[in-house]
Formats: sequence, structure tokens, C-alpha cells
Amino acid sequence: MARLTLPCDEATVRKLKVGDFVELTGRMITGRDAAHHWLMHGFREEVAPYMKNSVIYHVGPVVKKHEDGTYSFVAAGPTTSAREEPFQADVIGRYGLRGVIGKGGMFAKTLAGLKEHGAVYLHAVGGTAQVLAACVKKVETVFQLKEFGVPEALWVIDVEDFPVVVTMDSHGGSLHAEVESASRKKLEELLGLGA
Repeated sequence: MARLTLPCDEATVRKLKVGDFVELTGRMITGRDAAHHWLMHGFREEVAPYMKNSVIYHVGPVVKKHEDGTYSFVAAGPTTSAREEPFQADVIGRYGLRGVIGKGGMFAKTLAGLKEHGAVYLHAVGGTAQVLAACVKKVETVFQLKEFGVPEALWVIDVEDFPVVVTMDSHGGSLHAEVESASRKKLEELLGLGA
């Protein structure tokens, strides 16, 4: 198992390959649909330092606000990443991200962006929302909370030993593409189309 401290440099990320298990420690930011739209309509200087050489996590967290005004994550399971395909490569390049965390994988445009900019797609296991939330040790700050609401806001979080698997790397490797190809081949065999 590899351990990766965030933020990290491009050379470190380029050493990662499809299939590597990784534990993340350090600062990351969350972002879903509204966040990606917002990030692409102008350069958001207020969030850029939190994104540079870090990762964005596709998650709609359940968050608790405490009496002292601080927040903590109660549940933090990954959300489906495919919705961000139109924007992800551009967000990676514009903000200098080193990775994306989600579930379900992404497609050719994002894969090209990972290769060009030196980033990886990291799969978090669905159904483990409370386990992943326990890895969130602190909420540093939040952006667009009033405008977007809790699930869509951009939460800056500190994590420790956050478990993920590299399923798309910076060398053009994609476990998702391999599975799709193998599945298509098997379906063709079953339907007698491969003969």
C-alpha cells in the first residue's frame, strides 16, 4: 500500500499505476456538479490554493454543525463521477489538481487530462460513508455553502489514512476501460457475434 501526503508534486503522482492501493493524508477539497460548473465559469482565486497539487473528492457529505460554529463529517461516501466528465479535465488543468476521487470511473476526456497534467483517478468504495467520514479529521473551511447547500458546497477537509485505489493513472491506464472492453468481448461471445 502506498501512502500519499497532500499536497504532493507531479513526479510523485506519476509513480502511481492502475491497481495501486493508496492511503491519503493531508488536505483535499470536495466538489460535485454545482462546484464544477462554478469552477469553470471564471478562475476562483479563493479556492485555487486549496486545489493546487491536491485532489477533489466527488462527494455529497452529511455534515454536522457544532455549537462553536465548527463542522464535522458524519457520512462521506463517494458519488458517481461520470457527471463531471465534461468539466473534469479542464478543472484539473486550470487548478493544478493531482487527483480526483469518486466512484464509477470517468472517460476518455478525463483520462487524457490525467495524462497531460500528471494526475490520477482514485476510486473510493461506495457503501462506506461512515468509515470514510471517520478519516476526515477536520473541516478547515467551506466555500459556496449558502449558495449551493451542504452536499454541493466545496468543503476543505483534512484527512488521515483515507483509503482509495488508483483506477485511472497518468500514463493512460484505465481499469474502467479494461473492464468495459472485457465485458463487451464476453457479451459478443455469448451472443455469437465474435465468430
